[in-house]
This record gives sequence, structure tokens and C-alpha cells, in this order.
Amino acid sequence: MENKIQLPLSENDIRKLQAGDYVYLTGVVYTARDAAHKRMIEALRRGDSLPFPIRDSIIYYMGPSPAREGRVIGSAGPTTAGRMDQYAPELMDLGMKGMIGKGRRTQAVTDAIIRNGCVYFAAVGGAGALLSKRIVSSEIIAYEDLGTEAIRKLEVRDFPVIVAIDSRGHNIYDIALEKSGLKKQGKNC
Repeated sequence: MENKIQLPLSENDIRKLQAGDYVYLTGVVYTARDAAHKRMIEALRRGDSLPFPIRDSIIYYMGPSPAREGRVIGSAGPTTAGRMDQYAPELMDLGMKGMIGKGRRTQAVTDAIIRNGCVYFAAVGGAGALLSKRIVSSEIIAYEDLGTEAIRKLEVRDFPVIVAIDSRGHNIYDIALEKSGLKKQGKNC
């Protein structure tokens, strides 16, 4: 199924989504990778506030390349989501509603997705140049010293993603393994 969603995500939007659905997102997403996640969690431990409103937000696990002349951002492909798995459950418990990345997630992340009614979207790895064309504005809002890993506020228009884990915990990676017969053979790709 194909869905066009205006951000922020509503609970109704999230409940309708199923693993494998194609979605086009329009609105604000924030970028953060490993180093930024570590700083955000350290800030929370100190009792400080986060650099953006976490409630109802989506974090895109991405660090862009430098923008070419006339562009708002360089190549903007996803990074491996698993590197943020140690941080994601706490952010979901604080109200984050979605993540965009690539690759499998841990059971702890899936449990937090179910517990909080969230969604994990996958973006196509290797398509960063094409994805960047769906970003209409980019602004560094925190941790500028981290370079490409600084937190950015992006405005996206019809940004293409696939529902990788829906709010019920259905997971396209497990579904693909089951359909291929590899799961029965004890293989975990």
C-alpha cells in the first residue's frame, strides 16, 4: 500500500501503517547519528533539555555530504540504524514517534516501538543523491562541532520510505526471511 503522510505523525497515521507499506513523508524530520544520540542521552542524564522537541518527532539516521552549489544539502542516504539501538528506546519513551534508517533493529527497539505506538521506516541505502532531492530545507540546530553528524532540522516533501517495523511489531526483515524459507533453515540474514 502507498501512503502520503503530512508530519507530524498522528496516532491514527501510525496505526494504519503496516510493515512493507510505501510512504511519502512531508514535513519536518531531524537528523541524528551515533555521536549526536550519545550527547542527547548525556544531556537527559544531566537533566538538560534536548535540542529539539522530541514528542511526535521523527529522527532520520543520516549525515549528509556537503551540498553542491544551488542545493540545500548533499547526498542524504540513511546510515545503519542498529548503531542507535542503545539510545532509541529511551527517546521513544519520551515521545519520539518515528525513525528512518536502514537495517535490522534489536528486540529492545521493537519492544519500545510496540510499547509506544511508534514506527521504524527504512530508506533506500545507496540512493542518497536521489533522497536529497526530496529535502527542501536543511538547518543545523545543535552540535555543529560534530560536522556531518550535527543535528539538522530538515523539511522534506514526498520523502520515500518503507515501513520496516510497524506499531504492532511486524518486521519486513522477518517477513522476507519467512517468505524465502531461510528462517526455517535457521539462517538470519
